[in-house]
Amino acid sequence: MIGETADGSLVQLELQSTNDADMALRMAEYALAVYRRFRKFPEQIVLYVGASPLAMPDVLAGHSLEFRCRVVDIRELDGEALLESGNPEENVIAVLMRLGDRRAAVRRILGRIAESEPAQRDITLHEFIILAGLRHLREIIQEETKTMPILDDIMDHDILGPAIRQGRAEGRVEGEQALFIRLAEKRFGPVPAWARQRLEAMSASELEETALRLLDAASLEELLGK
Repeated sequence: MIGETADGSLVQLELQSTNDADMALRMAEYALAVYRRFRKFPEQIVLYVGASPLAMPDVLAGHSLEFRCRVVDIRELDGEALLESGNPEENVIAVLMRLGDRRAAVRRILGRIAESEPAQRDITLHEFIILAGLRHLREIIQEETKTMPILDDIMDHDILGPAIRQGRAEGRVEGEQALFIRLAEKRFGPVPAWARQRLEAMSASELEETALRLLDAASLEELLGK
């Protein structure tokens, strides 16, 4: 993601869920591409959201070159401010950050999702499931949903409502495809026809595995292996 600040500076934010030994090289390539187009170098931040300890170099150095980018482990950031937000999509991001009580945070996030507009609930829940998987919180989510009055329309997921989805596998796959396309559009922009065709050929489990790689991929071509 890249944006322009009020004073005209450019800021690039890269989300990464695995340690990439070539991250500094990737960021240098991005910086040069941005400069080529806008004639400005961006301030770059790699926001690491993975489960393993952060172990990526932030420097690319050679005989006459030294490039450095900023690499930040999201667990170093306080998640309480996002938990206080009235936006459920901001609440779910907090699960990746530093939290005093993870179970209490999961409970609060699920409560916010349950209170959100019906059209948004399923999308936000799926986003939450993907991010919570990076923090191994699925068991806590299962336990908390048993005691919360969350409506059936957001429980059509393998770890939240297996009984509900029995007999509806075909419809669930179509729902997973639609949700994945919306998430992919947020990450990469409009999804072309070839990518839609590839997604339509995937099973539910394949879609979920692909969704877990969504944060790492630099493009749809990389994500879907074109």
